[in-house]
Amino acid sequence: MKFNYVFGPVMSGRLGRSLGLDLLGDRICSMDCIYCEVGATRTLTLERRPYVSGEDILHELEQWKEEGHETPDVITLGGLGEPCLNSEMRYVIEGVRNIFPGLPVAVLTNSTLMLNPEVRQDLALADIVLPSLDSLVPDEFQTINRPCPGIGPDEVAQGLLEFRNIFDGRIFLEILLAEGVNDSDANLGKLEAFCKRLQPDRIDVVTLSRPGTVKKAKAVDKETLERWRKVLHTGDAPVRERLRTSEAAFSEARVDDMVRASLARRPQTVEQLSQALGIPEAQAEQAVTRLVHGGEATSSDESGTPYYYSGRHTIEG
Repeated sequence: MKFNYVFGPVMSGRLGRSLGLDLLGDRICSMDCIYCEVGATRTLTLERRPYVSGEDILHELEQWKEEGHETPDVITLGGLGEPCLNSEMRYVIEGVRNIFPGLPVAVLTNSTLMLNPEVRQDLALADIVLPSLDSLVPDEFQTINRPCPGIGPDEVAQGLLEFRNIFDGRIFLEILLAEGVNDSDANLGKLEAFCKRLQPDRIDVVTLSRPGTVKKAKAVDKETLERWRKVLHTGDAPVRERLRTSEAAFSEARVDDMVRASLARRPQTVEQLSQALGIPEAQAEQAVTRLVHGGEATSSDESGTPYYYSGRHTIEG
């Protein structure tokens, strides 16, 4: 069966073998981050509504389970945009628990919807919430995240603190740094103080590893990354390289489907596809070659390393 909203599983350094659910179906988000791997936001909004039917998502998940796949470590709500924008997120979380009893449910979020008490209540049903907060300096926040009008870093931070008060699960905070944009000492100081208040279970400081939406967005150097990680008491969080015999034996058609679905959500190198999908690099390379020849993917090596994209991928100058 072809899946529109179920993708993966992919290997996550934070979560293990994660099966993803796309709650938006398109690039619908409350931010248009310059580093976004899936491309420019098509619809910039704070409006909550059922962009994808919860019933459709859960039906696909049931079909995926019936196909006899190996059970993942976690089900992760995310996809092409901000999952908290889907007003049926609570219904989806409850449905996932019925289909996979006892399996942890995680939610990726850019934290902007934390301002909404209803969203905080919905998110509190999850086991793990992975919010991002890239800067508490207002002009940096606007430059790197390009949020909906009216959204500022102080309000987002307050929403996260209020969520922490009602959530007894785990919070994995992510901070992404772009060179010359949000890597200032002022931001580091503010985030250090904020993390002491939030007390997340884990902090991940990362930088760009793939082309973003804006061409000028660059990764910070290793020294900057290490300094931030030291101050915020965190370290490397590499993707665990774990190949499974059953996955390595997938047919060409199945590998093509896996790679096609993964590229639809972010551009990747052959090595990244191999790590994310748990398949040998040779299989990933053969798959992207077939997709490029079939017109279903394109490649670019502007960074010196070939990246593969699903169809056309526009990067701003």
